[in-house]
Amino acid sequence: MTVLRETKQSIRRFAKNQFLFEELVKRDFRQRYKRTTLGMAWSVLSPLLTLLILKVVFTQIFGRNTPHFTIYMFAGVIVMSFYKEATKKGMTSLLANASIITKINLPKYMFILSRNVSAFVNFLLTIGLFLIFCIFDHIQFGWHFLLLIFPIACELVMNIGIGMILSVWNIFFRDTEYLYDVFLTLLNYVSAIFYTVDRFGAKMQSIFLLNPVYVIIKYFRMITIDGIIPSLQYHALMIFYALFFLLFGLHMYKKYNHQFIYYI
Repeated sequence: MTVLRETKQSIRRFAKNQFLFEELVKRDFRQRYKRTTLGMAWSVLSPLLTLLILKVVFTQIFGRNTPHFTIYMFAGVIVMSFYKEATKKGMTSLLANASIITKINLPKYMFILSRNVSAFVNFLLTIGLFLIFCIFDHIQFGWHFLLLIFPIACELVMNIGIGMILSVWNIFFRDTEYLYDVFLTLLNYVSAIFYTVDRFGAKMQSIFLLNPVYVIIKYFRMITIDGIIPSLQYHALMIFYALFFLLFGLHMYKKYNHQFIYYI
């Protein structure tokens, strides 16, 4: 009952500050593309250029025997790009808005959510480009493509939770931002973006499933390239990762919320 009551209170506070939330999202977009010539086109060009580099470098090494290798890599690139952008923006959201937080009593999670929404919009643009690539690569479309909504929703929820965790850590431990950059470099290499995991043994392949980003990437590939609907256990694993990070993030936020103002 306590959780339900707190949830209702949070929803009412969010509705009360909906206008501010919308303005925060708009501001994030304006700041990101400020003084750029191409503007929002960079949302599409950035993952596209990354894909081009990976294709040139790794096609001859890993892609000779991999069907639809371009789509294989593109699925990894867009999922990883969304994760990086959302979590890094979430991590810095509270400190970046310190001038507002210290002067106005507002739900601080709104700053994290606004960053995730702007990253999510960019992700949806790349999804459209991804589907266009699928058409040119002669991928067989079907109703099963609608299931891509599931991993997209799970990643969105997971990113919000991780953004909350990182934002709290970053307030009390400012080295978090630099350590996270190192972690993202490692994560990029262990998420099988430009190589296939079938070159490893069965035990090692199961270890890859401990990486929630790889789990989402694999779901995209199973739907688009293999035309296979993942098992119920696989869906349960994705839900577990999404809810685990969200609940952990909410717990940390609730525990340290009242201390933020003393460290910002």
